[in-house]
Amino acid sequence: MTRSPLSETGTDTATLGGGCFWCLEAIFQRLPGVLQVEPGYAGGTRPDPTYEEVCRGDTGHAEVVRITFDPRIISYEELLGTFWRAHDPTTLNRQGADQGTQYRSILLYTSEEQRLQAEKSRDQWNAKNPSRPPAVTQVVPLERFFPAEEYHHDYYRNNPRAGYCRLVIQPKVEALFPRDQEQDRHRSTEQPG
Repeated sequence: MTRSPLSETGTDTATLGGGCFWCLEAIFQRLPGVLQVEPGYAGGTRPDPTYEEVCRGDTGHAEVVRITFDPRIISYEELLGTFWRAHDPTTLNRQGADQGTQYRSILLYTSEEQRLQAEKSRDQWNAKNPSRPPAVTQVVPLERFFPAEEYHHDYYRNNPRAGYCRLVIQPKVEALFPRDQEQDRHRSTEQPG
């Protein structure tokens, strides 16, 4: 396991999964300091998995996002804070109606520092939520990341009226970023001129 080569450019990466990658992509794209969010697959055994294989549970991969970020603007720890708020880490292999190992809660680290921060963050989440079941989030090394097929990229931006986007992604985004939604509503009611 080696450090991301992007770190030489002043950026770093974080790879994580917590349900459908469309949801996480839409959430993390809104954070200042996040330069790119790429949906993909990690944590499995088959090289070059396809979406269909991952959805069938044939590969052991999870749907994840690889986040490229500027650590001078947003820290890995801050990304982890959003990660815990963006999904339910207590449900094993499930987020809402999405069920299967591909939807598991997982943090994939690229350095010892990330591993320690991920484990500490999980422990802090458990300590702050004593009335809830403990987080089942896996903290494992990132062996390899496989980018998802192109039609998954920017899914929420490109398909805002799709049923899954309106019923699942939009409520999550609104819960995490209520001010953004208020500004969006205000812009949509402004008169041109």
